Amino acid sequence: MNRDTAIQRWLALGLLILVLAVLSFVVVIPLLSQGLAYQEQKQELIFRLQKMHQIAAKESTIEAQLEQLHQQFKQQGYFGHYETAALASAGLQKFVKTLVADAGGQLNSTQVLPMRERDDLTEIVVQVRMKGDIKVLRDVLHGIETSIPVKMIKQLDIRPVRGKRNRKTRKIEPSNQLNIRFQVVSFLRQQS
Repeated sequence: MNRDTAIQRWLALGLLILVLAVLSFVVVIPLLSQGLAYQEQKQELIFRLQKMHQIAAKESTIEAQLEQLHQQFKQQGYFGHYETAALASAGLQKFVKTLVADAGGQLNSTQVLPMRERDDLTEIVVQVRMKGDIKVLRDVLHGIETSIPVKMIKQLDIRPVRGKRNRKTRKIEPSNQLNIRFQVVSFLRQQS
């Protein structure tokens, strides 16, 4: 009997160890794992909070720098200074007319296209038709792209002018002239 009792005690002890092991794998280890995950998440949130505090501390200096940049931007005159969009489009037409004449080209027409509002800017668009050679085209495009207030070129269409027929040889003589059509876009800051 003594031997059976000892075996039963060892079996009971083994069963107890098995129950404790299963209990630890089912309950204790997942709880510890979850606790470590929460600790890691807490550290990550603390790190992010510290970063946010650092960013918030810089807010006033960034606002001052932004205001300074805004003032510099206004002083550089990138946008038109006209009172109305009609005056701005007339000024843009006059600018194009002078530029084409100075480059030695022939201005066929300018037409103001409908204006578009974007944020606090009004987009002024003028359709230009002109005639000239490649040097005239280069000078006009360079003059537009480098001017202040800022102007841009859209929808550039270049076509050669057909040469004239020689009466004696009946052959068409080549021409270095080009028919050029494009849009010039300028921006006008809306008055607040």
